[in-house]
Amino acid sequence: MKEDRRNAIKSITGLSAAAVMAPAVVANAQETTPTQVSADDQAAPKPKTSNPQRILVTGAGSGLGLGTAIGLAENGHKVIASVEIWPQVTLVKKAAESAGVEMDIIKLDVTDKQDREYAASFDIDILVNNAGIGATGPIAEIDVNYFREVMEVNTFAAIELTQLFARRFVERKSGKIVFVSSVAGLTTFPFLSPYHASKFALEAAAQSFHNELSPLGVRVCTINPGPYDTGFNDRMYDVVDQWYDPKVNFTPEQPIRDMQASMAEPGFQLDPQGMIDMIVKVIPMQDKHKFRVMLPEDFIGFSKDYQNNLWEIEV
Repeated sequence: MKEDRRNAIKSITGLSAAAVMAPAVVANAQETTPTQVSADDQAAPKPKTSNPQRILVTGAGSGLGLGTAIGLAENGHKVIASVEIWPQVTLVKKAAESAGVEMDIIKLDVTDKQDREYAASFDIDILVNNAGIGATGPIAEIDVNYFREVMEVNTFAAIELTQLFARRFVERKSGKIVFVSSVAGLTTFPFLSPYHASKFALEAAAQSFHNELSPLGVRVCTINPGPYDTGFNDRMYDVVDQWYDPKVNFTPEQPIRDMQASMAEPGFQLDPQGMIDMIVKVIPMQDKHKFRVMLPEDFIGFSKDYQNNLWEIEV
């Protein structure tokens, strides 16, 4: 499976096979000796914590967000799981009941000021900015409103929600802010520019929050998932079909279809449980850990090599 994924990455980006086979180390953005978070930790049992944290998880209506919220609750944490629309409240309540856990489940459209202010009424120890959307299509032709919509949810709303909790965290000199970013915040793939732009901007925001709040006692980190089979990536690549017309647009159709097919290739997207287990471990971690945490581990070397390769490209 890993070899299939490497081949798919190679065909999409043009990077060498070596670029996606680098040693697995978590990218470090702190000058400390942090606790390592390895893939081996995924198999560890889930004991009830002796130090329960109050944790707000946005975008918990499905996928990694829902799995994370349930996993944290299973470990004994007090979880506020937020969802975008009211029908998702019912769905998440049923999922929590099925898992045998208790959570507060609230409606939080992160772009809605009233919803954000209501969420800020909860007293929490950790904020997990996970809510996100995506859009696809050739950047030379896609309507810029797709960019605005994605940036509003993935970047601006995350900043606005974080600001509501930052003062409280600073006043008590404790608290943790987690930004669920993406491999797509460090690399680019064809026809994914609105999502990339939002995640690159989120990376910059997260780094600024870290630089400015860590001296004040607030911890900040990013979690950067690769391609996991939650349905999010597939639906994101469906967006282009809402507006792209090969009879009207000048971008050739075949590369777009090739990219959609690559995303659907067996072995490219992974079982999300491994990522969920990692997120559940990192979010409440009291010991120091790396600023950036990424899975699958072969994407760490790929991301570093991708960034280095930009310095060598000639145009």
